[in-house]
Amino acid sequence: MTFSLIARCPRTGHLGAAATTSSLAVGARVHAVAPGIGAVLTQHRTDPRLGPRGIGLLRSGCGAAETVAALVASTPDHGWRQLAAIDAAGRTAHFHGAQVKREFGAAHGPGVVAIGNILSSAAVPEAMVAGFLAEPDLPLAERLLRGLEAGEAAGGEHGAVRSASLLVYGAEDFALVDLRADGHAEPLPALRLLWEEYAPLVDAYVVRVLDPDRAIAL
Repeated sequence: MTFSLIARCPRTGHLGAAATTSSLAVGARVHAVAPGIGAVLTQHRTDPRLGPRGIGLLRSGCGAAETVAALVASTPDHGWRQLAAIDAAGRTAHFHGAQVKREFGAAHGPGVVAIGNILSSAAVPEAMVAGFLAEPDLPLAERLLRGLEAGEAAGGEHGAVRSASLLVYGAEDFALVDLRADGHAEPLPALRLLWEEYAPLVDAYVVRVLDPDRAIAL
């Protein structure tokens, strides 16, 4: 019972992911992102080892399709897994195992891929991609969150979601945005409030890391 998306912004090169599910701590298990390298989703009967393994494949020079194929080939229980990857060029790929529960689906757009399982409708990923692509000049985090919100508006998953996450990397090896709402009755609105509070501070936190002499009090 998870729907998620990963994406690359062609304007900034930023990479990110957003996810929501009916269980706790989706941000700890489902997505892996590496700046300048790519991102991976692993869900359904989630194996969180596949995210870092996929990042390693991308880092070695594999494209998104090669990465997903290699993860499937090297995973004995791949029938239970649902995977997606995006590489540094914005190419995308996905995989649905034979035992992934319906409704499930995937959708691709320029620099974005969305996947989901145990959904109210197989059209949910298409709605997520459309929501993400609607305003390409917005920050990547905002677009990812809009993708999740569009998926929920299109019916989301069967049952209520309980956690949601938003993760974005820029050029540096620390996250620009890493926000989570866990164990919440309405995690997507909670994540929206967190992002709207955090968005004006993103650049200030980067300055604190790279040029602390110029840092302002927050």
